[in-house]
Amino acid sequence: MDEQEFKTKADSSLQSLYNKLAKASDRYGFEPDFNAGALAIEFEEPKAKFVVSPNTPVRQIWVSAHSKSFKLDWDPVAHAFVLPETRQPLQDFIASAIAQQLGEPVTL
Repeated sequence: MDEQEFKTKADSSLQSLYNKLAKASDRYGFEPDFNAGALAIEFEEPKAKFVVSPNTPVRQIWVSAHSKSFKLDWDPVAHAFVLPETRQPLQDFIASAIAQQLGEPVTL
């Protein structure tokens, strides 16, 4: 995948994720912010911040959550960025990370 195609897919994926997070934020009590191509999700209780950002040179989306870094690759079959270890798409991965943070099931 060339750089422009990656940027298009990454921007579209992050915008779609942000839209779902914005709709769910009041229900679950977190604050999403999409700025300069990066998505941040902030929590008051317990205090935490997740960051989701594209890494163009390696054509991945990187997620910083729970004091760890996760690297998602584009899967042309799933038409989504997925976590290689679990095949979990970005949206599902973020929903499960938020659920772990809040200690309750989360649906985006």
